[in-house]
Amino acid sequence: MKKIVLTGGGTAGHVTPNIALIPELKKQGYEIHYIGSYEGIESKLITDLGIPYYGISSGKLRRYIDIKNMSDPFKVIKGLHQARRLLKKIKPDVVFSKGGFVSVPVVVAAKSRRIPCIIHESDMTPGLANKICIPCASRVCTNFPETLKHLPPQKAVLTGSPIREELFHGDAKKGLAFCGFDNIKPVILVIGGSLGAVAVNNAVRSILPKLLKNYQVIHLCGKDKIDTSLNHTKGYVQFEYIKEELSDLMASADIMISRAGANAICEILALRKPNILIPLSAQASRGDQILNAASFEKAGYSIVIQEEELTDEKLLSAVSQAYDDKEKYIKAMKRSQLNNSIEKIVGLINEASKKGKKK
Repeated sequence: MKKIVLTGGGTAGHVTPNIALIPELKKQGYEIHYIGSYEGIESKLITDLGIPYYGISSGKLRRYIDIKNMSDPFKVIKGLHQARRLLKKIKPDVVFSKGGFVSVPVVVAAKSRRIPCIIHESDMTPGLANKICIPCASRVCTNFPETLKHLPPQKAVLTGSPIREELFHGDAKKGLAFCGFDNIKPVILVIGGSLGAVAVNNAVRSILPKLLKNYQVIHLCGKDKIDTSLNHTKGYVQFEYIKEELSDLMASADIMISRAGANAICEILALRKPNILIPLSAQASRGDQILNAASFEKAGYSIVIQEEELTDEKLLSAVSQAYDDKEKYIKAMKRSQLNNSIEKIVGLINEASKKGKKK
């Protein structure tokens, strides 16, 4: 039996690509284990799938001054020792990391135990966690061609992001029925990420009366971000988070409004959904979403509105443009080369696994 350890966590974007790989890894005969943080979102998502899950200590490595910078390095060191013990116990042939700070001790521990490790970088430029992990990795998978120049050429592979197979099998009629919608007005699906996006939520709700004249709106607004005053508004439904029905909701959507997290936009691309991206501002992040969105805009896949420039008029205009020109965006997305990601990545995992067994 081949064994693999998957790792990654902190946000859904660091977990869902791992989940997308699991069915194919099982088909290939892998015994799958997962190492994540004690209480991250990955814990529930993975245990719900019946995959053995191990929590370790995890500390965030920050680029800015914070009192937690005093204690978090000790959490990372503790996590490293825990990961080393777990890897000795599990004896995997290969480790696959989707990133997030919990992955750092796992990848470093794998290197120390001479276990091949493949990591996946979703964004245009590597984040701090992956920058630390790259020297320990045998291969680095990327979403964007532009990322290759930031990586060691002998390690970098353009694969795209693994997309959950179930997303391709959504039923638009079921999605409409789930929301209580008809098939007369087109549907806008708004996704702000697993933690929600206040700026996006506020912008959509600000123009909601105007939107509802021509569209129906499904709003995935994030944990604790439901606006109860809008409950029972005809043509509008809001959810904190959707799991099983997500594929049906995406199938029912004519256009999408989203943040520009790499995994989210790769799912939008794979499903060929005309879209408006509102990347997280540089003030609130390292600017990776801005770069992701710029790449998609340049390729003709998306309309981009910077958060600092977001107004009611711009958003309404973008919605009209995305819907009116939807065939143009769909045609551009069909030309994308980021296909067969799961097949490519599992091929790299198999290659590394064979090398791991030889050791």
